[in-house]
Amino acid sequence: MEVSLTKQYPLEVQADQAWTVLRDLKAVASCMPGAELTEQVDERSYKGTVKVKVGPASALFGGLVEVLEVDEVNKRMSLRGKGADKGGSSASMNLVATIEATPDGKSQLLGDAKVIVNGKFAQFGGRMMVQVSDVILAQFVENFRASAANVSTDPGLAAASLDEAVATPAAPARQTELNGLAILWSLIKGWFKGLLGGGSNKP
Repeated sequence: MEVSLTKQYPLEVQADQAWTVLRDLKAVASCMPGAELTEQVDERSYKGTVKVKVGPASALFGGLVEVLEVDEVNKRMSLRGKGADKGGSSASMNLVATIEATPDGKSQLLGDAKVIVNGKFAQFGGRMMVQVSDVILAQFVENFRASAANVSTDPGLAAASLDEAVATPAAPARQTELNGLAILWSLIKGWFKGLLGGGSNKP
């Protein structure tokens, strides 16, 4: 099953600040709740995991993220990601994300994605996939805004500011776990019980 998503999120920072975060795949991964880059395969490819927790149970998805393009002039990044869990469900995504300056001197994050799901993922259906994606992306954007807000507007300090935004405990609180209860649990509990039936882990 294939789902297309087009999103637009206002940001309270200048375009250069937001782009400093977006162009760094490690920084982007740190903004995704439950996501972690575990190994750099080459200059533009990384292995990683996404952990999803529902109550006392959790599931771990492993995959590969590849940077297809980094357009410094237009502040645009293209990514391809694919992953699977132990139960045989899989998903792949092609994403084009752009930082666009707005007339008020701030910016916005634009995203166009095509997601293909197979196995138990497909039981969501198109509408459900969009709803779940909205919740996940809302968590991601809140973390992205926090990181971008901590990037200095001084180009000479931008790199150091980005490191601090990702690693410093004093940075604004960020969602660090992808909580299934927030992802419309009342609508997907039957699906998730089936998904976790053969490969869930208890903490």
